[in-house]
Amino acid sequence: MSDSGSGSRGRPSLITAAQPSYDQQFRARRRRYVIMMAMRVPFLVAAALLYRTPWLALLLILVSIPLPWCAVLIANDGPARKPVKAARGSLNNQLALPGPRREVVESEPEPAPTAQDGHLR
Repeated sequence: MSDSGSGSRGRPSLITAAQPSYDQQFRARRRRYVIMMAMRVPFLVAAALLYRTPWLALLLILVSIPLPWCAVLIANDGPARKPVKAARGSLNNQLALPGPRREVVESEPEPAPTAQDGHLR
């Protein structure tokens, strides 16, 4: 018999959309940072070795300049939040706030009541 709640290979099945733990997120961000910073050194060494081809050496230098900035931005950024979409037509009108009051302004004043109208006493 298989355990209830376990997947086909004995792993627990995912029942929530929980994000990875803070430690897992931190390790992934640190790994991306180290990879991007490690790319800068080979680019600069290759640019020095290719000094006889100035356009290629300049291209490698230009690529290596923004790498530290990009690495820091990516390392400090958290995971993207998943957008939450409300089901269409699921608005509860009983809990909704009432709209603004709208005063009706008439363009012509009402005529004053006369004795012929029967409104005067």
